[in-house]
Amino acid sequence: MTRTFDLALTAFAPLIWGSSYIVTTQFLANLDPLTISLLRALPAGLFLLCLVRQLPKGSWIPKMLLLGALNFSIFWSLLFFAAYRLPGGVAAIMGAVQPLIVIFAARALLGSPIRALSLIAVATGCLGITLLIISPESKLDALGIIAGLLGSASMALGTVLSRKWQPPVSALTFTAWQLTAGGLLLLPFVVWAPTQWSTITHTNVLGLGYLGLIGAGLTYFIWLRGIRKLQPSAVSILGFLSPISASLLGWLVLNETLTPVQGLGMVIVLISVFAGQHALRPKTKRN
Repeated sequence: MTRTFDLALTAFAPLIWGSSYIVTTQFLANLDPLTISLLRALPAGLFLLCLVRQLPKGSWIPKMLLLGALNFSIFWSLLFFAAYRLPGGVAAIMGAVQPLIVIFAARALLGSPIRALSLIAVATGCLGITLLIISPESKLDALGIIAGLLGSASMALGTVLSRKWQPPVSALTFTAWQLTAGGLLLLPFVVWAPTQWSTITHTNVLGLGYLGLIGAGLTYFIWLRGIRKLQPSAVSILGFLSPISASLLGWLVLNETLTPVQGLGMVIVLISVFAGQHALRPKTKRN
């Protein structure tokens, strides 16, 4: 399969993640972030484990616990905390820093080269996301900004380590291990969650089913497969597509407005994604 196919398939993950905002606000408004994170990760992970019927052994157990923490437990917890403390636009800007962290983490842990065009593409993408979703009324909160940056760093490190640690199993098994580990690490903290499980409705179950099976199981299988096939930096910059998807779905489903400035932001983000992939394409050897 070609690199173009791998990129196109991997791009589906952030495009689907863009629907998480609508699902959370429309189906899960009565649930707290910790409960949502737990019920998004653990059931999906256990379901995939039942499919693959394979558990990690030896040194892979602590590695999966660390990856589960970085990619799910810590990342999702800080992401939701930042979302509660910051306006959506500011929170998204914090998440947009992730590709930049991946570039330097990949250099440190994998020896990947840092290319100037990829840095420019990331900076341009951050500008585009700013135009797309931030508003003059957006207010800053120190704790929210710290949580957003730490959450981005958590998933960035998890992305790079997911490439560095490649167990001899399928991408689906790799996904099952990480999701289950992330859910299990969240389980001890559920006693502090304010949600009463008896209040969970059928609507909540539908929303959690979508976020778990589609928004976590399917998308992270695609994401981790992309990390295995491509450079972490090339995969990470595809995350810029998520705010575009969220904005378009908000316009189509929730009748939210799209301004010319937002349209310009979308164009800039798309250009940055293409520029980033061009910068990170493998160098061809000449005879």
